Amino acid sequence: MRPVAQGSGRVITGRYELSTLIGQGGMGQVWTAYDQRLDRRVAVKLLRPDKVAGQEADELRRRFVRECRVTAQVDHPGLVTVHDAGTEGEELFLVMQYVDGADLADHLAEHDPYPWQWTVSVAAQLCAVLSAVHAVPIIHRDLKPRNVMVKQDGTVTVLDLGVASVMDTDTTRLTHTGSPIGSPAYMAPEQAMGGAVGPYTDLYALGVLIHELLSGNVPFTGSTALGVLHRHLYEPPVPVRRLRPEVPESLEALVLRLLSKDPQHRPSSAQETYEQLLPLLPARGMPTGSPLDPTRPFLRPHAPWPDRARIPAPQPSAAPAPTVDRPDVAGAVDEVKRLLGEGRITQAVDILGSILPAAAAQHGQHSPVVRTLRKQYAATLMDDGQYRRALPELRRLADERAAEAGQADPQSLRFRYESAQCLEQLGEPAAALAEYRSLLPYFENQYVGGDPELSLDIRRRIGLLLLALGDRGAAHETLGRLLLDVERLRGPGHPMAGEVRRTLQWLGQVRG
Repeated sequence: MRPVAQGSGRVITGRYELSTLIGQGGMGQVWTAYDQRLDRRVAVKLLRPDKVAGQEADELRRRFVRECRVTAQVDHPGLVTVHDAGTEGEELFLVMQYVDGADLADHLAEHDPYPWQWTVSVAAQLCAVLSAVHAVPIIHRDLKPRNVMVKQDGTVTVLDLGVASVMDTDTTRLTHTGSPIGSPAYMAPEQAMGGAVGPYTDLYALGVLIHELLSGNVPFTGSTALGVLHRHLYEPPVPVRRLRPEVPESLEALVLRLLSKDPQHRPSSAQETYEQLLPLLPARGMPTGSPLDPTRPFLRPHAPWPDRARIPAPQPSAAPAPTVDRPDVAGAVDEVKRLLGEGRITQAVDILGSILPAAAAQHGQHSPVVRTLRKQYAATLMDDGQYRRALPELRRLADERAAEAGQADPQSLRFRYESAQCLEQLGEPAAALAEYRSLLPYFENQYVGGDPELSLDIRRRIGLLLLALGDRGAAHETLGRLLLDVERLRGPGHPMAGEVRRTLQWLGQVRG
């Protein structure tokens, strides 16, 4: 990144002294800063919630902190490290590792045409990052060259993980002012239209990025966000070999698969995409010696940069943790309540997970105490964004309640509803859609807990999943009927009515 301005002198939370402004936009600013406590350079991102049209500032702050916490759980060398996050006054701040290198957009501008071997090396590294991220699961939602850094040793680092998902609260559609939130040139059709997103959404953006590196431009351009989206939906991309004949046919075929309009026609995962790139990666050999060469990690895997090693001092081994013969279940429950009250969800999850076997041994697997703990465990896993671990817990709870009280039992239905949410978050739209559809008759005939919003929410989710799966006609019909019912039951000013109305208007424009 190139410096824009110098010398703020402002100190965030009494610790991070802003130094050089290196980027800014409608949402906020990015600064290099000095961590006064640990004597190191960091990057600080400042965001203004009040800049997001139609969003409640308090809700945005809550989501921001949660997403940053989830992001901090992902451990991968291709991700920028998150050091700190929080709020100060009206601003949200995110403190990250400072990355010394060039962002991919500048790297492309300085090396035009971009060697296809470099493109493959960048894409393969991004697949490794996305595979780790999607396993959490987290969807980046804003993968583009400006959010990718090429470091001096040629390794690639992805920025802004988690932040984009907060900014993309409902969708990445146009705001009321007509200004796009996000980057329309890199958006998958289902994301821009408000459909459910998943790993397939990031793979589409990866396809756009690869196409841009090979051709020098994104596959779809236009003077307005709507025009760009229309081309994403209806126009095929130009095959890159028409522009660069030296590009291997298999690479061109992969790019076209990644840019499929239907998410189900794209590669099934970042892992599959990597396997298709693998034969095109450079064989081991001697790098050029120049910095910012993305092939270097494959030419000399794990080689030091520069070519010298620094051997760290040996560290003392950690003392073994003391064993506890009979855990205090009641004390652990009190500790979990305290941690949840303080927002320390990850610690609460760990305690609940460790105490469940002891509680089952003391009280019995099917005792009310253990059942309550398991409900709390599943709910806390969901709050912590650990949908992959929450899903089997919720399914088990749903099956047990259904066996005891029948398929229409409100508690069993609620567990199934939360299971469907997990499937949605895990990027399995077809499975989530099937589960929501199977639940809908129960909720339409008998509102759970006297809460009619659940029936409306399931219908909304069905419409958005249909959008994600490319069935825009069925999505339009589903959301149209939903809008009439929401306006009748809740009034035209209800937040869901406004959201559905904007989606239908946007969908109608594109279909027109």
